[in-house]
Amino acid sequence: MTKIVAIANQKGGVGKTTTAINLSASIAATEHKVLLVDIDPQANSSSGIGIFKSDISVYDLLIERLELTDVVRKTDFDYFDLVPSNINLVGAEVELVDLPNRENKLRQKLRSENIGYDYIFIDCPPSLGLLTLNALTAADSVLIPVQSEYFALEGLGQLLNTIHLVQKKLNPDLSIEGVLLTMFDRRLRLSQQVLEEVSNYFGEKVYKTIIQRNVRISESPSHAKPVIMYDALSTGAENYIALANEFLERNSPKINITNEQN
Repeated sequence: MTKIVAIANQKGGVGKTTTAINLSASIAATEHKVLLVDIDPQANSSSGIGIFKSDISVYDLLIERLELTDVVRKTDFDYFDLVPSNINLVGAEVELVDLPNRENKLRQKLRSENIGYDYIFIDCPPSLGLLTLNALTAADSVLIPVQSEYFALEGLGQLLNTIHLVQKKLNPDLSIEGVLLTMFDRRLRLSQQVLEEVSNYFGEKVYKTIIQRNVRISESPSHAKPVIMYDALSTGAENYIALANEFLERNSPKINITNEQN
């Protein structure tokens, strides 16, 4: 059975797209079939794995009534497919407003048939508009990246309120998959303080794995590769491999990944 996970935080610059790309790629490395849905109009997940221009996108899935199989693109990586974004998605929220059942458009497409993926990850835009609502309504759970900086918790209350509203009105089965600390600098007391605050609030939902600041993570999108394909021995690759292991242990025990790859 396919599990659908929305990766969401309305605060920009927290490592949401980086996590969407690299967690998807690390899980695909275990030979689990993964689909990444780029529902952010900035299309950074798409360009970050080498799909820079696509005439067909998630916009066509939401607005033009195409089916999922019509918009899926193969990537250069085994077991890893993408539903790309493009500039057309900018106007999607305006067009969705007048459509019936507007919050359920993505759910209807992702759950309409046996699509053959083990996991679907949805890279949400940095907002709480109709695109993010579609993602949360379609998802089984939501993964929340939190930047290890001063304003880390700013806006999280609004996101949690939105999740509670979705649970109440649109998707009662939605749960919090986990909270992920990103851009962590162990040398800084502030990072430790943020970790303590997040852990006190979310408890066991906080991943033990922490994504440290790492230049290879920042460089890899310019090479259109996940970090495990760009530099498999880097700290960034090790972090995301560890995150994928932890994610899979929570969802399917006894799965383990190594970073023995080119």
